[in-house]
Amino acid sequence: MNLDQFQKNSMYVETPEAFGEGDKNFDDDGRDKRTGTWITASAHIITAVIGSGVLSLAWAIAQLGWVAGPAVLLAFSFITYFTSTLLADCYRTPDPVHGKRNYTYSDVVKSVLGGRKFQLCGLAQYVNLVGVTIGYTITASISMVAVKRSNCFHKHGHHEKCFTSNNPFMIIFACIQIVLSQIPNFSKLWWLSIVAAVMSFAYSSIGLGLSVAKVAGGGDHVRTTLTGVQVGVDVTGSEKVWRTFQAIGDIAFAYAYSNVLIEIQDTLKSSPPENKVMKRSSLIGIMTTTLFYVLCGCLGYAAFGNEAPGNFLTGFGFYEPFWLIDFANICIAVHLVGAYQVFCQPIFGFVENWSKERWPNSQFVNGEHTVKFPLCGSYSVNFFRVVWRTTYVIITAVLAMMFPFFNDFLGLIGSVSFWPLTVYFPIEMYIKQSKMKKFSFTWTWLKILSWVCLIVSIISAAGSIQGLAQDLKKYQPFKAHQ
Repeated sequence: MNLDQFQKNSMYVETPEAFGEGDKNFDDDGRDKRTGTWITASAHIITAVIGSGVLSLAWAIAQLGWVAGPAVLLAFSFITYFTSTLLADCYRTPDPVHGKRNYTYSDVVKSVLGGRKFQLCGLAQYVNLVGVTIGYTITASISMVAVKRSNCFHKHGHHEKCFTSNNPFMIIFACIQIVLSQIPNFSKLWWLSIVAAVMSFAYSSIGLGLSVAKVAGGGDHVRTTLTGVQVGVDVTGSEKVWRTFQAIGDIAFAYAYSNVLIEIQDTLKSSPPENKVMKRSSLIGIMTTTLFYVLCGCLGYAAFGNEAPGNFLTGFGFYEPFWLIDFANICIAVHLVGAYQVFCQPIFGFVENWSKERWPNSQFVNGEHTVKFPLCGSYSVNFFRVVWRTTYVIITAVLAMMFPFFNDFLGLIGSVSFWPLTVYFPIEMYIKQSKMKKFSFTWTWLKILSWVCLIVSIISAAGSIQGLAQDLKKYQPFKAHQ
């Protein structure tokens, strides 16, 4: 796809006079009035940031220990919030309050930094988004399978294998997404994000409560240390290094939502200024997620020690009460239903805007048809939207079934995209917009921050590649979906 063509379309701005200066149905760019608030934006952020990965943070803390684990969590929460505030000021350019709107992350980079970096940004953003949606298809099916296995363990005992295929559940998930994908855009998605955010609180709280109960109940003694898993006791020296890299990467990428930040900000109404509301929403979102991350990670580590499982709800760190485990996994699946939509909406918008410019006279691409549904009122249907979005969901589901270890690739994709999308571009755009002097104090420490995060991305990518190589060695096709 030609990103420059899409840029021309997405940056096209109708003058307010074309719609009437006082027309309350349109914003200053001629588009429908935006109605988003800090509440809906916070819900979008929480939905995007808190994934089922929160339940694997106990494993990450176990690799790093009591000192480095929480410190890394807090460090990346600060970095993510700081760079998100820089990015929020770039939604309008050149002035953050009265400038021209940029509708996507790529639009912002094009407006501030220029064409070549715009193309690199678009590549990183959309590869990451596609990877996330495939990964969420796999993860949601794992949670659905966990419900069935939990009931099997309860009925037949914990030593039963209880093998279950993921494929039927991936198909169910895809069918749900085909329906929800017909939601036109982010602005119409606010209710699903709120439901998903509630679900994320629910299963995080359940995991938290079960960890507290396990710690308070005593039982088997678990080993925890200041430095995490011990060389010569739990792991070898090389395993310690690779696991440390993977843990740092897991924590860093657990906070990343920059690739959808501008799209979320574009849902906000213009008064008060969007950048101020987005900064407030980012603060609320990051503080909320950090609280849950620290509690779940640290209490999970206290409950399981250096032998913490990768996910103590789907990996069966807990077996009982089985009905509560079932409910938590259902909450994970429902949350991922909403999170899938948050991450695929920018992809949908990009392709549809590009297609409208490519075929401006096509009724199939541009025509809207009103369809009445009983008890639901009228709904606007676009045939291209129906076909394209349905096709996309089917392709992601098929890829998820073909590559059940795709989450390993997702970790690698996250490693590669974290630095440019979350750190590099926000910092470079802030420096450019503020016309900061080269080698000034602020310029110097911003550059140092960027380079440090680049190193983190590189070592995390190395850890992901090593983990992928190990998983591929163990991979057996006939057991892939068990």
